[in-house]
Amino acid sequence: MKQRTLLGQALIPGGDRILKLYQGKDDCTIVISGKGELMSTRRHASEDALGALACQLLERPESASVLIGGLGMGFTLAAVLGATGAQSKVVVAELVPEVVEWNKGPLGLHSGNPLDDPRTKVYLGDVSDLLRAATPSYDVIALDVDNGPEALSTSGNNWLYSSEGISCASESLKKGGVLAYWSATPDAIFYRKLRKCGLSVTEKSIFAHGTKGTKHTIWLASVRT
Repeated sequence: MKQRTLLGQALIPGGDRILKLYQGKDDCTIVISGKGELMSTRRHASEDALGALACQLLERPESASVLIGGLGMGFTLAAVLGATGAQSKVVVAELVPEVVEWNKGPLGLHSGNPLDDPRTKVYLGDVSDLLRAATPSYDVIALDVDNGPEALSTSGNNWLYSSEGISCASESLKKGGVLAYWSATPDAIFYRKLRKCGLSVTEKSIFAHGTKGTKHTIWLASVRT
């Protein structure tokens, strides 16, 4: 059995689930109470793709304005920073304060310390608070706040995957903007819901690590013209 050291734990606001950060010999993992491993520094290719693929669809990624829902282990943030230019601005919304602190410490080493990048701004709170303004502020909105449309961490995330949440997100995009969602599994109902909200949708199946094993789902959506 692998030896792991508990580095920290945090209660998810709005619920009774607890996140725990563990340090292994060469990696870190975050587990959620009652559900097991939530994410790992060994398997983050789909998180990388969430940030990179969305930005690659932009006409001018060098000056993109990006909103990321969910800091996680920092890999999506790092991918966005790598896919955009010096004039870009990236807001990452994180609900759990301890997750931000973990990324300033041991997790940051695995993702390249993206919180240290001057283009990064952290919003400590629910990303839905920013989306409810529904003003065209972002070129990319990348959402990875839970396990997917079926909320695992907290039921409060369900709004993001509702028709109202999707509409608010799409109305927060600038012209030509991209809305991206990450999910642990495919979800045909959610795919149809995106289309019913007036979006053109591409579904990607991405390996979590390497070229075999578990795959995750990414939806890339834009307003139909």
